[in-house]
Amino acid sequence: MKARVGDAESGVRLDVFVARETGLTRSAVKTAVEKNGARVNGILRFKSGAELKAGDEVEFTPPDPEPLEAEAADIPLDIVYENDDFAVVNKPRGMVVHQASSYRANDTLVNALLFRLKDLSSINGVIRPGIVHRLDKDTTGLLVIAKNDEAHRSLAGQIEKKTAKRIYIALTDGNFTDDGGTVDAPIGRSRRDRKKMAVVEGGRRAVTHYEVLERFGNYTLVRFELETGRTHQIRVHSAYIHHPVTGDAVYGGSTSLFKDGQLLHAARLELNDPSTGERKVFECPLPDDFAAVLYRLRKAKK
Repeated sequence: MKARVGDAESGVRLDVFVARETGLTRSAVKTAVEKNGARVNGILRFKSGAELKAGDEVEFTPPDPEPLEAEAADIPLDIVYENDDFAVVNKPRGMVVHQASSYRANDTLVNALLFRLKDLSSINGVIRPGIVHRLDKDTTGLLVIAKNDEAHRSLAGQIEKKTAKRIYIALTDGNFTDDGGTVDAPIGRSRRDRKKMAVVEGGRRAVTHYEVLERFGNYTLVRFELETGRTHQIRVHSAYIHHPVTGDAVYGGSTSLFKDGQLLHAARLELNDPSTGERKVFECPLPDDFAAVLYRLRKAKK
């Protein structure tokens, strides 16, 4: 990592600045700086609390990640469809898709897959076997899982070439002034908070199509279709157009109606069978907690 301290950041601690730039925890950065150092204007510094000045150039080499190994775990899993090449699962709210340096528990979707499915593709290594695309921890709904490498390449290619379709349903804050549209705004790491994504100049192109399904005055039920697949794309784009996903406290969504995460559901998945080419369409209903919120809103409308 190499970054320059901006005018507004003058006086910031070294470990705080590096944590923002890398997305690492502050404690991890502190340990790394005090052990191996970080260069400030070419000079090696070992004091994590050192204050930086505007214009300082900071160089930091992240520590090597500790090895992770996913283990099979007997966790309930809703498998919507399965054949020799792929499976489609309905991920519940609160389930992390795979382990990472910041999440090491053996209760992820991958742990459940290793227990339930005989084969998984190896393209993404031992931590993400079979994972073609991801859903955030509190996003519910359909995920496709590759059972062999050939199927993985086919499915990933369909997503990249936009021949696969992913449709989401979300409850959002506020009342849309239009009935539909497209958000075409680049997404990258937030300049203010490196743990978040944001619409930023120089980010990767991100395109989201939306259609209003139902209005509730202070809330709107919206259908989203992804043209690209950036991290947190719908959540970021919704916030960008001033209609954050309800319950999404990270991106400014209100939590008075729902406090257990964003009301965002991957409701429909269309793809071609990797072996036969047959078009497959999968749908799953809203989870009970999402449906209960809509029930209350519809009842209040009458």
